[in-house]
Amino acid sequence: MKAFLSHRLVWPAAVLLALLVANQVANHSFLSITVQDGNLFGPLIDILRRAAPVVLVALGMTLVIATRGIDLSVGAVAAISGSWASMYIIGSADRASVGVVLTAIGVALLMALVAGMWNGFLVSVLGIQPIVATLVLMTAGRGLAQVITDEKILYPDNSPAYKLIGGGYLLAVPFSILLAGAIFALTAVLTRKTALGTLIESVGVNPEASRLAGVRARTIIFIVYVFSGLCAGLAGLMLTSNSTSADPNSIGLFIELDAILAVVIGGTSLAGGRFSLAGTLIGAFIIETMDTFVVIAISARSTDVFKACVVIVVCLLQSPQARSWLVHTVLRRPVRRPAPPPPPPAAVDAPVAVPDAGTLIADAAATGDDPSAPTGSAVTGNAATESSVTGSAATAADSMDPAATGSGRSTAGAPRSDEYTVRTR
Repeated sequence: MKAFLSHRLVWPAAVLLALLVANQVANHSFLSITVQDGNLFGPLIDILRRAAPVVLVALGMTLVIATRGIDLSVGAVAAISGSWASMYIIGSADRASVGVVLTAIGVALLMALVAGMWNGFLVSVLGIQPIVATLVLMTAGRGLAQVITDEKILYPDNSPAYKLIGGGYLLAVPFSILLAGAIFALTAVLTRKTALGTLIESVGVNPEASRLAGVRARTIIFIVYVFSGLCAGLAGLMLTSNSTSADPNSIGLFIELDAILAVVIGGTSLAGGRFSLAGTLIGAFIIETMDTFVVIAISARSTDVFKACVVIVVCLLQSPQARSWLVHTVLRRPVRRPAPPPPPPAAVDAPVAVPDAGTLIADAAATGDDPSAPTGSAVTGNAATESSVTGSAATAADSMDPAATGSGRSTAGAPRSDEYTVRTR
């Protein structure tokens, strides 16, 4: 149970479920899905369709953040691609032509790829900080979109083929959901079934160590920025297709913040390293479900406050320290403190047995040695101490009596010849 609750996708999924229940309470037909003209309709379908551009941008942002980077230019790139495709379709003689739409989409995605390559070049080759490098294109890209549209709002609404990307249906399901799902599945396979995901995480954990290990860190960083630009360009096409208008000032506005928010809610660390595509998907759904609940039950003035509260709740639930504090505060349980480590055993030296003078005299008498002859008797205590007693044992006994010898000297004041010496090494 503890391992289940500590999984990083449990709490975002719980918050998403709570939002769905709140929407159902506020609107009893929220979970109903109807079929009209052979297509699926309903609030849940609308949430999935509106979440498709955010999912695309968040997928690219997840891989960029996994390499310790960030891409603030995704909204501007979406504005460039959507504006150019709309401008090309409106300027063509046959707006309903599939060839015209495919050409517009192809060139728009190529422009998004170039924008991603520019970001990747600044970050991976020139070593510019990602937030600075992408901030340049974030500012210049929206101005470039205004130049493309000549500061006009375009309406490519007479092109059914272009309408299919963001507002059309295929097999009774909105085409944008199928497209976003296909790209999500392809990204998951490439990053989890091949070594690409491991290489991205290794670059995010330590780029220099990855380079020394033989990983081409610059190439990996360049690729993720190109992929992020491609996803942003495709999201711009979805946005302009669904709204049947192209306003360079509003296409993809603040979508970079929603993408970063979806990544963070999904459990991917902004410090790089590990990432979770499934968490990013849940985060994008949470954002769109919040917007729906705001429309139903929250006033427009409190929209941002409500979204901020939900985000902070998700972040707190993902923190083990915050969960522990909440449980012990609400349930009044004492906080379990780790037991202190046992003290290390004290080093006890073996006592050194030093025989006294009487023992030495008895040993000499037992062995028959002449006490007056200078003999060596080694007295060994521990391994580091060895004492040898030289001289007469009786004389040594006399000399150890301070009252008789006057601190080891003869009564005449001169040092005694038979004074015993103790050598220690």
